Amino acid sequence: MANLSLQLRDYRLTTAEILYHMPDHPKLLQSYLWQELDLAPEYPVLRRFLDFWQANLDGKLHSVKLATRKLITPGEARVVAAEFRWQ
Repeated sequence: MANLSLQLRDYRLTTAEILYHMPDHPKLLQSYLWQELDLAPEYPVLRRFLDFWQANLDGKLHSVKLATRKLITPGEARVVAAEFRWQ
């Protein structure tokens, strides 16, 4: 139920591909996928996660690629060419 509440407040499914340098082999990049509901365009949940990463994890961040999508959208309206009735 909490997810629905967030979605109604315009939170969107946000996926981030995080590339980071491996601590033992800094020239190698490792990929990490992160996915949560977040509020565009500020992305406070992702920012908190990245701040935590930089403060507590050894792998130095290289880049973050972001994709976002609304899960609840208005219904689509279409013009109907014909209407059939059975009685």
